[in-house]
Amino acid sequence: MAADGKTDVENAPPAIKKRKADHIALCASGEVEFRDKGTLLDEVQLVHDALPDRHYDEVDLSTPLLGKVLKAPVVISAMTGGTDQAKEINRDLARAAEKLGLGFGLGSQRAMVIAPEVTSTFQVRDVAPTALVMGNLGLVQARQMSTGAIRELCAVAGVDALCVHLNPSMELIQPGGDRDFTAGREVLKRLHGELGIPIVVKETGAGLSRRVGLAVKQIGITTVDTSGAGGTSWVGVETRRAEGQARKMGEELWDWGIPTGASVGLLADLGLHIIATGGLRTGTDVAHALALGATAGGLAAPVLRAWRDGGYDGAVAFLEQVVETVRAIVFLTGCRTPSELRTAPKVIGSTLRAWLEQAR
Repeated sequence: MAADGKTDVENAPPAIKKRKADHIALCASGEVEFRDKGTLLDEVQLVHDALPDRHYDEVDLSTPLLGKVLKAPVVISAMTGGTDQAKEINRDLARAAEKLGLGFGLGSQRAMVIAPEVTSTFQVRDVAPTALVMGNLGLVQARQMSTGAIRELCAVAGVDALCVHLNPSMELIQPGGDRDFTAGREVLKRLHGELGIPIVVKETGAGLSRRVGLAVKQIGITTVDTSGAGGTSWVGVETRRAEGQARKMGEELWDWGIPTGASVGLLADLGLHIIATGGLRTGTDVAHALALGATAGGLAAPVLRAWRDGGYDGAVAFLEQVVETVRAIVFLTGCRTPSELRTAPKVIGSTLRAWLEQAR
């Protein structure tokens, strides 16, 4: 509490609070979904095995990821921070991740750099002492900061790994967004070599291409987060906030990006740990992503909506349903573990197959 009687968050710069509040409201509303492009996860059909030859309870969903073992291959994807509501969301969802043994991702910690008074909205370790918690910082911001400063940012939030997000399409539309994306590989190489915790290279709704996957692998980074097209359009989010020419360009680029299913499939043989995010809404989506080569599936908007409608208990109930659906699909395909879904028989639809054959 500050001397003026307001919370530290209330005293944060108005622009930060408004941007973060806008993001939460728009994502929860569903008004900024991709319009004519889906994830292509619906073009994966897994083959039913009527003779699984094991007890249902033998299915083991435990999944190693970033030095920890999740109880199921499910991550609550990068969400938010910077406002009082964001603090409540982060703490409730981190608590849900702790209860269920899932991963949890913070929203962009850029706000902590600009307005240190909002730091508490990113601190969840007291409610999630053992959960996998991933930090989040933009590549451009990381380029402008020393490794020591970024290390301190991670330490204050108590994260196990740092997601460095690549978001050129979003920034082109965002009011006051970045335009200089030079030296990206050098930044990733520096952080991989110096930070001391794992780096996760992630997108923000436009997907990772095979070319980017190869570049990441060459640097030595082993984990990526696709954040592909088909769910929330972050170009769409910023279009709703933009004016003039930026808004017009945002309308044109609203559906820009690589569908999540295609992004996962294009990276699947590179030896990377893939967190499939971007438009996953159900346990079936998670299972289909695993079948394409993902290590885990991440959900953001549907968890936020479950929280909005039912608070902590609503979020937990939704996530439990996701996990149980994944368990059921692993069982019904004759598999024992999520990783076995990668080699389970499947049928791939024509559009997804075209992406996987032609976008290499």
